[in-house]
Amino acid sequence: MESAEGKIKLGISACLLGHKVRFDGGHKLDSFLRDTLSRWVSYVPVCPETELGLGIPREPLRLVGNPDCPRLVTVRSNIDHTESMRDWAHRRVQELEAENLCGFIFKSRSPSSGMERVKVYGTGGAPVKKGIGVFAKIFMEHFPLLPVEEEGRLQDPELRENFIERIFVFKRWRELVHHKPTAGKLVEFHTRHKLLLLSHSPQHYQRLGALVATVRQHGVEATCAQYASLLMEALALKATVRKQVNVLHHMMGYFKKDLTHDEKQELLEAIDAFGRSYVPLIVPLTLLHHYVRKYRQSYLASQYYLSPHPIELKLRNHA
Repeated sequence: MESAEGKIKLGISACLLGHKVRFDGGHKLDSFLRDTLSRWVSYVPVCPETELGLGIPREPLRLVGNPDCPRLVTVRSNIDHTESMRDWAHRRVQELEAENLCGFIFKSRSPSSGMERVKVYGTGGAPVKKGIGVFAKIFMEHFPLLPVEEEGRLQDPELRENFIERIFVFKRWRELVHHKPTAGKLVEFHTRHKLLLLSHSPQHYQRLGALVATVRQHGVEATCAQYASLLMEALALKATVRKQVNVLHHMMGYFKKDLTHDEKQELLEAIDAFGRSYVPLIVPLTLLHHYVRKYRQSYLASQYYLSPHPIELKLRNHA
């Protein structure tokens, strides 16, 4: 286990860690987040409602009115906490800047912390699931590059892998920026992430490559600002099976002078089986890992695509 200093720092809704801060005095413990992911992550717990000063237990809140700018009011007494929550949230995100967060995990469906599809109640009829929690909205506007997710969506294997992959990349990006990047270091960062980017978006892969090629012309600082935005935009896109298959064939091309006929056939069959969803991604990648070592393919060995996150998390084991 890494030291706390070496871990990725994430903000998180406090109830997901088992803190009894919900309106009914309970919690919403997520054991994967607290007991498994915490080997690589340290958390900064946040509970907007208790930090605002509301008691435990307390009357529940809900969003009402226009889904684009709803009010935050108590369910029975109709007390409006919108402005006080917004004022608190703007102060809190300023404080969180000092934490150097690499992401945030919100509590789904919460009127203060829900990232999307929060119920908004109108004057009559059924509520619409078009709201964003008051704190979550202010947080995402203040930190537009940070990876964010909800614990409910993290139950989906593909969304879980995507989020965890993004926080590891963002941690490496923060380290690069912290140590005052040079043109050479930016090129190295981009080079090691090339195949990972290709698996998410061939278009962003090309745009980022073109951007890095002009770093000495436009300067490191300006280039890094553009690069960070495009980088996180690319990684937020889904790495589909089709795009993954393209990357696997691309990697195979590096062994065209090395693989025996049987090795080539075995790898093609593994890639095809993955493309048909018969086997998980880990199957062809295990073969590629083997060939990287066997044939000492240094370029592929440097690619984060092969190991974007700890193997213990088993994120590439789903078909």
